[in-house]
Amino acid sequence: MATALSLTFREGMVPVRSSLPEVLPTERLTDRGMPRPPLREELRRIRNGRSALAVLSLAAQIAGIIALVEVLANPVGYVLGFVLFGRVIVCMNILGHEAVHRTLFSDKGLNDWVGRWLLSYPAFVAFELYRRGHMAHHRDELGPDEPDLALYRGYPISRSSLRRKLVRDAVGVSGWKIMRGLLRGLRKPRTRPVALRIFAVQFGLLALATAFGRPWLYLLWLGPYLTQWRVTNRLRAIAEHGGMTRSSDRRETTIAVRQSLVARFFMVPYHVGLHVAHHADMGVPCWNLPRLHRELRASGWLPDELIYPSYRSLWARLSSRPEPVGTNPAA
Repeated sequence: MATALSLTFREGMVPVRSSLPEVLPTERLTDRGMPRPPLREELRRIRNGRSALAVLSLAAQIAGIIALVEVLANPVGYVLGFVLFGRVIVCMNILGHEAVHRTLFSDKGLNDWVGRWLLSYPAFVAFELYRRGHMAHHRDELGPDEPDLALYRGYPISRSSLRRKLVRDAVGVSGWKIMRGLLRGLRKPRTRPVALRIFAVQFGLLALATAFGRPWLYLLWLGPYLTQWRVTNRLRAIAEHGGMTRSSDRRETTIAVRQSLVARFFMVPYHVGLHVAHHADMGVPCWNLPRLHRELRASGWLPDELIYPSYRSLWARLSSRPEPVGTNPAA
């Protein structure tokens, strides 16, 4: 596959327009990459059984991780539990994101109940507030109402700058800021109800661990949220929109990157890494994104030259700005 690193850029991470083929619309895709009927109906079909299996699988993974920690009962087991719980939090956030789009289950009541109580609240996510902000993100990516604009702007940055951000994430500085925001939410009438639900669920998890005589297990849940999840979330987020620009062309707002098994396991499960396809039609469930991604490539609209060959190559480009004069990159 050709590497996107050979592209030239007109600003930030945005490719020059001459590298964006003008091949749409077609019989199957609109001028913005959205599938036309009947393809749209096929791709928007919600797969309830697949979603239910994914949610049940997370419950099984949590039980398996606890059993692993109990059997090993040594530092290696605790480290493994920490890392694997961090991955479970990633998976819960991505399936919660699916529920925010109402593409997890076809029954809206079930979709929102599972999204709130089984996926988002256990992972410290204010489901209702996140849905509101995330819909603003999709309405106008990187526009004035973009809730995560501060996270995406300014790339590429220097390698040392990215390292400092990731270190703050890894040691819990960023996580504690988010936690303080949740605590402040308890004092505000508008956010108090959802903040209370989140902390009620967290108290329930702690009480459950305590009832089994293992209160320390909760630290293996809270710790990855404050540290590992923050690193993973930043790396994934900047790989989706870092340095891109406001545009009606999704190839200028969203980055395409080839998906590896390791990345899909730890950082971009459930095909969320096929992010151009997700933004081309946010009504397509995650299980059907590979098919839409193939449609976008087959049309010529998303050529190989626009797809980064790996996340490592993408992060290298995102941190390729020269160090400021007079600084020590090794510091």
